[in-house]
Amino acid sequence: MKIQEYIQDLIAGKSQLKNENQSVEKMKIVMEKLENPQNKLKYIHVTGTNGKGSVIEMLNNILINANLKVGKFISPHLVSYHERISINGEYIKDEKIQEIFQKVQPIIEKENIELNFFEFFTLIAILYFCKQKVDIVLMEVGFGGLYDSTNIINPMISVISSIGYDHMKVLGNTLEEIAKQKAGIIKENSETVYMEQESNIDDIIEKTCKEKQNILHMVKQSEIKNQRFENDREIFDYKQYHNIEVNLKGKRQIQNAALVLECCDILDKKGYFLSEEVIRSGLKTVIHKGRFEVMHQNPTIIFDGGHNEQAIENLKETIDLCYKNAKKIYVISVLKSKDYYKIIEDILDKENVYIFTNGNDKNLFTDKHLMYEYAKKRNDKAEIYEMELEKAIQFCKEKTEYVSFVIGSFYIYNDVKNI
Repeated sequence: MKIQEYIQDLIAGKSQLKNENQSVEKMKIVMEKLENPQNKLKYIHVTGTNGKGSVIEMLNNILINANLKVGKFISPHLVSYHERISINGEYIKDEKIQEIFQKVQPIIEKENIELNFFEFFTLIAILYFCKQKVDIVLMEVGFGGLYDSTNIINPMISVISSIGYDHMKVLGNTLEEIAKQKAGIIKENSETVYMEQESNIDDIIEKTCKEKQNILHMVKQSEIKNQRFENDREIFDYKQYHNIEVNLKGKRQIQNAALVLECCDILDKKGYFLSEEVIRSGLKTVIHKGRFEVMHQNPTIIFDGGHNEQAIENLKETIDLCYKNAKKIYVISVLKSKDYYKIIEDILDKENVYIFTNGNDKNLFTDKHLMYEYAKKRNDKAEIYEMELEKAIQFCKEKTEYVSFVIGSFYIYNDVKNI
């Protein structure tokens, strides 16, 4: 079977959530048959309810600027599955995936292992990075941490960017339960970078690090000083770093950047020799597609894939920072697996215009009429519509006096970009 057909079968037939508690065990079986190639690489392993993608992109930009060969594994992809695996910005090609798959297929079949889409790409990524002999791998957790297929690795540094409510059917219904899942990436004799939160969550991370003899670097909000937004960039001080500029919008990005600065200090001590100039340049020029990304000018249309309570709060803060006095349109598409009630409650305001859509797939996305009806009940004074996605974007393009925000899911990114 050609690799494109195999991958399309995975996309069509298997959810990332399916058999999640077996992911690590399946990966262990395959890797042991291959003599554990994952142990040949150096990793930074990143988890978090929100912010992990931004942390990965910041680190990637810095490390490439430092002339390192950097493997990057991320999810979800925005346009093509090739985006999930890259080296110094160059996406993996189908022939490379095919080549690796031919090597592992006999093992998978002999051991009767059924990989889902995410597990398959985790496996391909590790083997590809080994073959290409990268200097360092930035590996993003799919979700959670403890049972995630990426947790086959032993990282130099584990990063926990934030802990909030998401994937609760699998990770747990309380922040404490979710924190224990995220803490699953903390490994023995390694180091962890973590952004302080509530004391009960901090205690879980601290306890796990102590049990694993892992060195904890807790970034404290009090150490982030002089935060401001100037010249379209976030600017702040952190410890010995002053006037650091970040080319990503939102207060949360300052916290993400502080985590990155901690990682850079650790890497420098481990012999990666990251100059302050390289670090500054990397943060100043970083780009993160799909996060507060301007997709259209005159009128301004901004895409943001945030889809949980914490992400929506961060989005609102950023909108208030950049477009507080603008007239706003929100185009909202929400996967059926997400809590659309909370998203609507958090974003709804009588001063703005709201358009609910079915996304790009009625089978995957919450019905637009359900969201429309719920929004009407919550606030009957707001201007609320239901439309197909393409019509909603065209509506935004005609409203020249508004700034529009397309939110709720990364899965419609390519559709919005092409409308």
